[in-house]
Amino acid sequence: MKKILIVEDEFMLQMMIEKMIEKMGHQIVAKAKSGDAAIEAVKEYNPDLVLMDVKLIGKYDGIQTIEQVRAFSDVPVLYLTGNTEKDVIQRAEATQPMGFLIKPFEYTSLRDAMEEILPDLKVE
Repeated sequence: MKKILIVEDEFMLQMMIEKMIEKMGHQIVAKAKSGDAAIEAVKEYNPDLVLMDVKLIGKYDGIQTIEQVRAFSDVPVLYLTGNTEKDVIQRAEATQPMGFLIKPFEYTSLRDAMEEILPDLKVE
């Protein structure tokens, strides 16, 4: 069982992702809607993986949030985004994420991406 931090500002998407993670049998250590809350959650819970939306409420977007996190943690990040603009992807790539999933995505896509990032994450 891995510790997962979900950072998503849209309630329904957050709930959908939460159900997918629970189906995989992993622990959701925290959920955040803003960059500030996500930074604090990484510090407090030291997750094995951060599922990060690019667009967030508050002063930081998801990319800026991970830039802040990189000052104290190399936690693996999987960006979840509906934004495929080249400049956004380039900014995100500079934070050294483990991957991107384009919204909307299916359970199997999330599961496969997570298994690729954390090979010992295999789900039956």
